[in-house]
Amino acid sequence: MLRETGSMLWDTIRESLQESLSNSEYTLWIKPLACQRQDDKVLELTGPDRYFCSWVQDRYLDLIKTKLHELAPGNHHLRLSVARQPVLQLKGGPAEQLRLPGVRAGATTIRSLHPGYTFDQFMVGESNLLATSACRALAHGENTFGRCLFINSSPGLGKSHLTQAVVHSILDHAPSTMMHYLTAQQFSAEMVKGIRSKKMDQFSKKYVRDCDILLVEDVHTLTGKNKTQEELNTILDYLIKSGRRVILTAAVAPRQMEGIDADFRSRMTSGLVTRIEDPDYETRVNIIRHKAAGKNLVLDDDLIDLLARRLHGDIRKTESAIIGIKGKSCLLNVPPDRAMINEVLQGLIGNSAELNAEIIRDFVGCQFKVSVDDLQSRSRKRSITFPRQVAMYLTRKYTDQSLADIGQLYNRDHSTVLHAIRVVTRNMSRKTAVREQVKLLCRKLKEPS
Repeated sequence: MLRETGSMLWDTIRESLQESLSNSEYTLWIKPLACQRQDDKVLELTGPDRYFCSWVQDRYLDLIKTKLHELAPGNHHLRLSVARQPVLQLKGGPAEQLRLPGVRAGATTIRSLHPGYTFDQFMVGESNLLATSACRALAHGENTFGRCLFINSSPGLGKSHLTQAVVHSILDHAPSTMMHYLTAQQFSAEMVKGIRSKKMDQFSKKYVRDCDILLVEDVHTLTGKNKTQEELNTILDYLIKSGRRVILTAAVAPRQMEGIDADFRSRMTSGLVTRIEDPDYETRVNIIRHKAAGKNLVLDDDLIDLLARRLHGDIRKTESAIIGIKGKSCLLNVPPDRAMINEVLQGLIGNSAELNAEIIRDFVGCQFKVSVDDLQSRSRKRSITFPRQVAMYLTRKYTDQSLADIGQLYNRDHSTVLHAIRVVTRNMSRKTAVREQVKLLCRKLKEPS
């Protein structure tokens, strides 16, 4: 009788709390609490786990005490503890599907996975090194880069590949992990469905109690969806503070996301924020080699160089180019050549992209097998100074960059750039080998020609 009375008292308190809190707060943090014991001195509540109870203790216990004293005057003491694990029910519930030991039923939501989106198949370069390292660490449960990661980049640079690589890795090495991987739009649709079917308690339990790692892609699409932002913000707040892992991706930087609540933006960026940049020339070469090998397409270094100089940014364009070249080669039964590649690229990206100082710098470094760091260093070795001078000459020739701007790219002043241009010009007029070498570089830069 005491427990029934306690339950009735707790039901009354919950009704009062529901009027004071938002729907998401009530559903997430109050509704799961159960009355374990009540008498003239004690009201004992239980929560599903220690993280949950700690959260309620910090955020809502004072409010619950206030409601308790309002509705049941007296000297009640309020207690909160973790519920005991329920005894296995031999009957009275639906039969469970047989599953492997260690794999928790109903604990994972995963959108469609690309079988090739693994860490082994991801080409790592300077542009994506930090994002890759952070994803690997989170996949293995390491805290090297924190527990929350926000990745942003332009489309086609590998956000989905990395998030799916995390999922593949966890499925392979820790299959009992409770994991939810979905897009922001899928999260929003699921929340709306939960509201309409009056099953928000199940929705909240799924993402709060049954979640070790949450991966949400394209959070920038939540622009203007205030209710979804509020719900996801509450979930993120709990997951992050309770030590769970979170990975979020977006097509734009957090500061550029319009129609996003300030508190939600702050929560999303409470851990490591990193941007994947366009791959540099060397990384593009590695990507092209890898994609071509995957299609059993043989390309010599000259053709790979042509593709790497023409294809920038979106890696899906590189994949399309490889498929197009492979298709033409098989259909015509001839090996790929420059004409075939130019034809494929013309249909894919149009005319050659406009040159800029960074493209020329990366190109020259690759041609002379000199790193960008060496080009920007103070080294006076001829193996470094000559490529640096040629890069400055070509930048001045093909761009409208000022001498000062070019110098800044190589950690030099404008007078050094002017001297480099004069040296290359003089050597081209006097030395046939230098002239032919620079002319060849010019032809490659301006391909097709």
